[in-house]
Amino acid sequence: MIILGIDPGLQKTGWGIIQSEGHALQFIGCGLIKTNPADSLAQRLSHLHKELAKIMEQSAPDSAAVEETFVNRNPASALKLGQARGVCLTVPALYGIPVAEYAANKIKKSIVGAGHADKNQMGMMIRTLLPACGAIGEDEADALAVAITHAHHGSSMVKQQMSF
Repeated sequence: MIILGIDPGLQKTGWGIIQSEGHALQFIGCGLIKTNPADSLAQRLSHLHKELAKIMEQSAPDSAAVEETFVNRNPASALKLGQARGVCLTVPALYGIPVAEYAANKIKKSIVGAGHADKNQMGMMIRTLLPACGAIGEDEADALAVAITHAHHGSSMVKQQMSF
């Protein structure tokens, strides 16, 4: 199964693609989508949509997973992040693939074993689990962590979605 993991953001969105066969994981690719802060919100969301669509077309994933947002103290920032996250949920769905969502604590627990792991611990474990990824940034590591979490928990998420 090819899995697209997405760490959403309006300024930068991390994405990572892995292949999962049983318990074996293989790194396929990762990257960062950046938007121009000088552009309007609509232009930035459109750019995010277009770039995610390119990734979908190039990688043809079987499923996708997106990190859930945490509560932000700044309501305007939270709203903008929510809109970017909506694009990240919608694009894979438009391509007809199932999209799961995972809380940050579940992702950290799945990767490091502790729900409050820091960025350094997460990056080290991603490089350990996927050595072919090399030196990557935090957003790409977070996106790969989302994909790995889905590889471990995805079948139960699909069953939950089908029961509704």
